Amino acid sequence: MSDDVETMTFSIESEDDADEVTVPAGLVDLVAEGEQSDVETVGDVVLLSFASRAHHLVHHGQGADEELEAQEERVMDLFEERFGVTFGEATGHQH
Repeated sequence: MSDDVETMTFSIESEDDADEVTVPAGLVDLVAEGEQSDVETVGDVVLLSFASRAHHLVHHGQGADEELEAQEERVMDLFEERFGVTFGEATGHQH
């Protein structure tokens, strides 16, 4: 049954490397906000995932050093710039 589900493949590139990720197309449509494009939707999910993971490591992990705390602070700034709300406001999870 899962072979019948349509997928979409997205390319990810940096200066030094490249990769691809394939996800079910229906999930992209499901999490899209309004009329945003598929690429914008995947970008939102990527940033949300990094912010969520950083939050977990700093606030719920085994202790964070200054470098990790700085990384978490920066991703939260980027999150707020992209979404117009803080991570805590968006998720209802505040410290």
